[in-house]
Amino acid sequence: MKKHLFWMIAVLTLAIGVGYFFYQTIQLQETVKESEETIDELQTAHEVKEMELYYAEQDGDIERETGYDSWMRSVQLADDLYEDSEGRFKKEWGVFLGEVAEQHDIDPLIVYELLRTETGGKFDPTLVGPETRYGHAYGMAQFMKNTAPWIADKAGLDYADDLLYDPIYSIELAIEYLGFLHDRYDDWDHALTAYHRGMYGLEKYIEENGDAASWYAVEIQENAEALEGFAYLNKE
Repeated sequence: MKKHLFWMIAVLTLAIGVGYFFYQTIQLQETVKESEETIDELQTAHEVKEMELYYAEQDGDIERETGYDSWMRSVQLADDLYEDSEGRFKKEWGVFLGEVAEQHDIDPLIVYELLRTETGGKFDPTLVGPETRYGHAYGMAQFMKNTAPWIADKAGLDYADDLLYDPIYSIELAIEYLGFLHDRYDDWDHALTAYHRGMYGLEKYIEENGDAASWYAVEIQENAEALEGFAYLNKE
């Protein structure tokens, strides 16, 4: 009887210990998750502040004027991109891309290849990216809901979650953000890696690899350079 009672107490003690261990584990996981969310919020706030300082330092309108010549280049660009993408990148998208990239002094082929990479070559405006601890990314430019609103604000655009599925809206957000990143870092390795990983992710990548030339940045630049046969490039 005493032996039976001993084993009952031992099993009960073990069960309580295991239960307490699992409870502590769950509490720890929740604490880690809350800490990660706080870090994400702080990083996003820092990036917002970086953009605010950037725009505050600009003298007047940073956009370039467009006209007949730029329009004709954009029309040719649209034809080239439509053909290169086998019809996936619509001509109206190409014209818009050409005009807005011209205004921001951004290479439209870099933007095009970024959109190709982000969508796996499909240029699908309705794309929803895989779930990460930061959430999902949406649309052709794959923006997340925690970063898209402040980029839209700096672009002078209204924001709604559904707009991330609008290809024209996505293109303008991508150009706005790339313009800021390229001006800040003054080279495409840094700008593209920051677009892909975030500004803190860029710093971590450089710490681990010694430079900013991530596969993402290198692939986009090499693919853009491979489009050198485009008629658009020969239009003056």
